[in-house]
Amino acid sequence: MLSHQIFKANDIRGIVGVEWDEAGARALGAAYVEVLDLAGGTFVLGRDMRTSGPVLARAFAEGAMTAGATVVDIGLSSTDQLWFASGFLDLPGIQFTASHNPAAYNGIKFCLAQAQPVSSDFLIATAHRAMALDSGTGAPAVAAPVPGASLARDVLADYARHLHSLVRLDGMRRLTVVVDAGNGMAGHTAPAVLGTLPIDLVGMYFELDGTFPNHQPNPLEPENLVDARRAVVDNGADLALVFDGDADRCFVIDERGEVVSPSVITALIAAAELEREPGATIVINTITSRTVAEVVSQRGGTLVTSKVGHTYVKGLMAGHHAIFGGEHSAHYYFREFWGADTGMLAGLHVLGLLGRTDRTMSALAEEYDRYAASGEINSTVADVPAMLDRVEAAFDGRGSADRIDGLTVRGPDWWVSLRASNTEPLLRLNVEAKEASMMESLRDEVLAIVREEKP
Repeated sequence: MLSHQIFKANDIRGIVGVEWDEAGARALGAAYVEVLDLAGGTFVLGRDMRTSGPVLARAFAEGAMTAGATVVDIGLSSTDQLWFASGFLDLPGIQFTASHNPAAYNGIKFCLAQAQPVSSDFLIATAHRAMALDSGTGAPAVAAPVPGASLARDVLADYARHLHSLVRLDGMRRLTVVVDAGNGMAGHTAPAVLGTLPIDLVGMYFELDGTFPNHQPNPLEPENLVDARRAVVDNGADLALVFDGDADRCFVIDERGEVVSPSVITALIAAAELEREPGATIVINTITSRTVAEVVSQRGGTLVTSKVGHTYVKGLMAGHHAIFGGEHSAHYYFREFWGADTGMLAGLHVLGLLGRTDRTMSALAEEYDRYAASGEINSTVADVPAMLDRVEAAFDGRGSADRIDGLTVRGPDWWVSLRASNTEPLLRLNVEAKEASMMESLRDEVLAIVREEKP
């Protein structure tokens, strides 16, 4: 079973047993090999801790091997560990994960060799072929004369060594660090990466459990940060790192238990990277704070803006040979990590920067916290294009508008972004302004239109 709605803009994601199943995963494996012409070739496969992962990953591998591809199975892995394996082994790769979605979901993220992004044409072709194979409406998959094999390989230690090689970690003072793995894959990777650092580690929910018994694996939702915020204060910690389910995103909480904006972390790391390589290019997305553009300009760098989504950012990272990229959703991309996103490397950068100063995390971040932001506010809308037209008309003459990624309207010291989600049936609003009162006024005005309420 495969439902067309599982095929998103950047990946595959859906409810297991309702929108796709083991047979659908097997069809996807065969289609993947056909579309990438991998018969006789090899790819690397990883999966997160979701309970449906072993069955779906095995079925995908069976379909791929029948079509003639060999699978290098790295077993349990974070998504950025899979990106590492793709770069390290120079192989295309797939990761079974549904990232921050609830336990009933699973999905697949794809990359080409060297962790390079797949194209929209690849996703469309794979969806078309897999749907045909699953429904029986297309020609059946032809078994390869020589089926592929499955080879197990553990790359966790190699992954940890590579991350350490990319960050300056010398001269650090001892830090107390809370890490909330949320029963996700950071419970697998954090001990290997952080265990040798001069830190006192306060681990939370390191047990891998795809039912997420403690809180949902989505740090974008404030309720999922409550435990880590409390733990920082209770333990007198210097900061906390909070990861999503597949551990490719990292959120930072300061010593007061306050959440540090991912845009602030983007600006902090961008400043450090531009000091290392003056004039380098930094990539951000359309909802990243204006602070980052100011910092990049002040430090002599070049800024490139992408649509929201890891495949778009990765493509621009490669095309512009960018040194670093950041999204407001807490995805962070590094050139030396094959241009891919890695929450763990971002966390290491923050630890290294903080550990080489005598400042607190809040003081370190203060320089880059210049605007009031609404955070992401979701609404369900029946007709997205019509709604974007309505909001644009309401702002006519008040700022410059573009449709690069949904609708963005920019004023002299504010901006409003309204865009459809790549993964859920939602319209997402983000507002930023120099003053909190202006941000709140703009936020309420747009929500009144979107939700058809009177301002």
